[in-house]
Amino acid sequence: MTSKKQRRVPELRFRGYTDDWEQRKLSSIVTRVTRKNTGLVSDLPLTISAQDGLVDQVTYFNKRVASKNMEHYLLLLNGEFAYNKSYSKDYPWGAIKRLDMYPRGALSTLYIAFKPTSVNSEFLVAYYETSNWYKQVSERAAEGARNHGLLNIAPHDFFDTRLLIPKTDDEQRSIGLFIKKLDHTIALHQRKQSLLKKLKQGYLQKLFPQKGQRQPELRFPGFTDDWEQRKLGQLSECVRGNDGRMNLPTLTISAGSGWLDQRDRFSQNIAGAEQKNYTLLRKGQLSYNHGNSKLAKFGAVFELRNYSEALVPRVYHSFDVSGHAVPAFIEYLFATKLPDRELAKLVSSGARMDGLLNINYQAFMGIELRVPSIHEQQLIAEFLEALDNTIALHQQEIDRLQELKQGYLQKMFV
Repeated sequence: MTSKKQRRVPELRFRGYTDDWEQRKLSSIVTRVTRKNTGLVSDLPLTISAQDGLVDQVTYFNKRVASKNMEHYLLLLNGEFAYNKSYSKDYPWGAIKRLDMYPRGALSTLYIAFKPTSVNSEFLVAYYETSNWYKQVSERAAEGARNHGLLNIAPHDFFDTRLLIPKTDDEQRSIGLFIKKLDHTIALHQRKQSLLKKLKQGYLQKLFPQKGQRQPELRFPGFTDDWEQRKLGQLSECVRGNDGRMNLPTLTISAGSGWLDQRDRFSQNIAGAEQKNYTLLRKGQLSYNHGNSKLAKFGAVFELRNYSEALVPRVYHSFDVSGHAVPAFIEYLFATKLPDRELAKLVSSGARMDGLLNINYQAFMGIELRVPSIHEQQLIAEFLEALDNTIALHQQEIDRLQELKQGYLQKMFV
């Protein structure tokens, strides 16, 4: 029986195709693009994002990094490919992407550009989503591998790489379109999720009174009273210490994702000997991570929801609002960033050596918040939790589809 290694065929294949795939040098199926942006045909400077492909520099960097005169840049047309030799986590030897979003764009000559001539373009897009080409590129890289973060591979070496491709254009097209449909479905869920996140941000602004206001712009029917101004310490009690059990989940707070198991966040439990001093947090209690981050300049507050009990760092300010406020409401109140004005006043000298802001527990408890009745808090929290659950469902589907795509990429290519 002929083995898979002897036969050049993928593990998973569309019906009707039985021929071995053929090995082709990249230079025999594509043509290098070297045209310059002479006359400034395009004033759109591009960069390659490993996730989003060829995108406008302003979109990616929030600023233009290209020089004003881009006549010496490459002029890339829609449907043409470019190779970014800089590495990233998901693309250890750089990313190869096709220009799809714009009719044309200007690209640094540090990139290697080409257009398909004797290979289906959709197949090539999918092929460069696999890791099949990484080894060849790394083997052809010059000694030292990288220069200023870029892989030292000359264009002639890059075009000397070899691909295994189906002999027929029909099979190439079938594979490419199949992966494209998967990408389209993933993108659809990502767009829906993005819209829901924007919707949530809008509600966070309208469901809570803004600075100087005593009532929010948007309210549930039946509520007309002004919100009361209370100190956090009047609504909560301190949570400290533990009962000696060290076999509980050990968690950390991510400003973007909330509570995470340290093993998932850091690939291991990083508590070490300090774990014996961790705080025992119970479901419904909250912690304030007063660490400065891009997403949370003045820290983040999260309620423990997905665990009945857990151990959390002692440096977090942990507290219980039972009987005084709805925990989820307090979490969402901090998510509005309205308390940041109060927190900013408490930061005396930036961040400490451990990255935490100089905000002690007593000072944190002294910040003032505006809160409605418990009933109104509950309705607001339930409404926002429903939005969060829908956002999470989309993320689960995105994760499932991306995992499915990776499986197909492994099995549909040689």
